[in-house]
Amino acid sequence: MAEFYKKRKKVCQLCQGKTINYKDVEIIKKYINEKGKILPRRATGACSKHQREIATEIKKARFMAFVPFSE
Repeated sequence: MAEFYKKRKKVCQLCQGKTINYKDVEIIKKYINEKGKILPRRATGACSKHQREIATEIKKARFMAFVPFSE
């Protein structure tokens, strides 16, 4: 018989008080893949409000050359 596991709900880490800044490269790298693309919401676990914020901060970091556009 198949055992069913209760899925744990992903909680947005940014809703819990963390902030993201385009100058903080270590946090930015958690939200991009090895090719430099922005990870989707289902992979990051962020809410829609903070996913948009993540995307804008990554774009700022790319423009300021903290993070490369592609690798």
